[in-house]
Amino acid sequence: MLSSAATTTSSVVTARSSEILGGYFRRKTFAPFRFAKPVYCTSLRRSFVSVRAMAESQSAPSKQQLSSSYSGKKQALISLSDKSGLASLGNGLQELGYTIVSTGGTASTLENAGISVTKVEKITHFPEMLDGRVKTLHPNIHGGILARRDVEHHMEALNEHGIGTFDVVVVNLYPFYDKVTAPGGINFEDGIENIDIGGPAMIRAAAKNHKDVLIVVDSEDYQAVLEYIKGGQSDQQFRRKLAWKAFQHVAAYDSAVSEWLWKQTEGKEKFPPSFTVPLSLKSSLRYGENPHQKAAFYVDKSLAEVNAGGIATAIQHHGKEMSYNNYLDADAAWNCVSEFENPTCVVVKHTNPCGVASRADILEAYRLAVKADPVSAFGGIVAFNVEVDEVLAREIREFRSPADGETRMFYEIVVAPKYTAKGLEVLKGKSKTLRILEAKKNDQGKLSLRQVGGGWLAQDSDDITPEDISFNSKSDKTPTESEIADAKFAWLCVKHVKSNAIVIAKNNCMLGMGSGQPNRVESLRIAFRKAGEEAKGAALASDAFFPFAWKDAVEEACEKGIGVIAEPGGSIRDQDAIDCCNKYGVSLLFTNVRHFRH
Repeated sequence: MLSSAATTTSSVVTARSSEILGGYFRRKTFAPFRFAKPVYCTSLRRSFVSVRAMAESQSAPSKQQLSSSYSGKKQALISLSDKSGLASLGNGLQELGYTIVSTGGTASTLENAGISVTKVEKITHFPEMLDGRVKTLHPNIHGGILARRDVEHHMEALNEHGIGTFDVVVVNLYPFYDKVTAPGGINFEDGIENIDIGGPAMIRAAAKNHKDVLIVVDSEDYQAVLEYIKGGQSDQQFRRKLAWKAFQHVAAYDSAVSEWLWKQTEGKEKFPPSFTVPLSLKSSLRYGENPHQKAAFYVDKSLAEVNAGGIATAIQHHGKEMSYNNYLDADAAWNCVSEFENPTCVVVKHTNPCGVASRADILEAYRLAVKADPVSAFGGIVAFNVEVDEVLAREIREFRSPADGETRMFYEIVVAPKYTAKGLEVLKGKSKTLRILEAKKNDQGKLSLRQVGGGWLAQDSDDITPEDISFNSKSDKTPTESEIADAKFAWLCVKHVKSNAIVIAKNNCMLGMGSGQPNRVESLRIAFRKAGEEAKGAALASDAFFPFAWKDAVEEACEKGIGVIAEPGGSIRDQDAIDCCNKYGVSLLFTNVRHFRH
């Protein structure tokens, strides 16, 4: 038989637990259960027998003993998956007079560090059950967290049921993010088991009641919390910041679970009805696009972005801190150069590639890319898709502008997939401010997001390459193999130029480009002005179709001696473009793919 003390405790845990805190749990948290079949009652009875046995085995104290023992007692509840800094925190709290209540592995770690611990089972008088799924989901835990100290009937309820308060709650969650993004993935059942339930419940409860409970989810905050307690401070802003961090921690965790589950249930549908993008602050920026705009840079912590490459995760080896515009320009340069298979150099200014060249000799590619528009290249971003060694680094450091042969070229950023040790050393010597980035190529198939007032646009990333499409000859003149190669190179370049976009290229080298003009004719004229006489016999690529041909862009291009034109086609006046090219003996290729970039 149970002792009288155990019997009293059983009544506390079962019959009255739903009435704690003025019915808080009954009304706010747990929905009432209705059992439809008698067999459930049998199962419940069996479970109750085991609970009674547990209570008997632990010789639970009476309600009066509990109330007495918890009176004025300072308690900290600690349950951690990541145990970084745990021993230091535990010692600090113990020195400040806190009784530490803990679970499982956290309790073992604390005990091994010589810290006295009260197991959570001693508080709940309930065994850990369901393979650890239920440990802290109990009124004796949540009552102690949620009770408002300034509400008399809350404290009376705790006293009546022998529940002590928790003044500090330190929790972090199962490593769901790390598990589902680990190499080789994780099966569905293991993924489900790594979803934390009790942890978020405690975090949310403590964060809600932050006026009375310090909630800590980040080991970086341990020292500040200890100092706060030691100083007897009552700064509510400090508590609110911890509460904000706690809810943000749980929100990011839930977003990862949601993203993962969506992929398990609707794997082929890219656009869910709703989703959350978890962002983590990487740096505060000096300013935004302009000095009067404040700015910051965030890293996307979505599961889809794990090891997916891109400028956001680039390593900065040298130079000034990155600015808002630096990130935009570096992203444009890196995305462009990563498209090319052969050794390539891309020079970008204001997110537009002003020079692109591919060569077996990367030194030659670099020189040609700068030569395409040396005025624009000055102060721009230089990107390579090959390793920067000592020889290339010296060329970057010493190269003079083709415009005058004297001015040493100045760049804001150099970005490449890797650097040799000597190459990095030499490049650092170019300038103290030169930003040197090492980046990983962006994965294909990413979701592209762009903000508009009050909303976001989402689309697939534009991953199509010349190898994915057909360049269909539409004119009488059949293009040569070299002309087709030039057209493909120009077409790949124009994909990265702001619309309306025109690129003129030959021999795997951009000769001139026109970008961002409201009409295509102006972009074409700018491109020809930059290309000069080298445009004769070259390829011209347009990001969209030509709406007019005669006495317009197509005829102007033909008159200037262009050899081949590549455009999507699709205009109601396509036949005019074909007839015009036939008149001037120019090859015309339709790609059936548009590359607008706004």
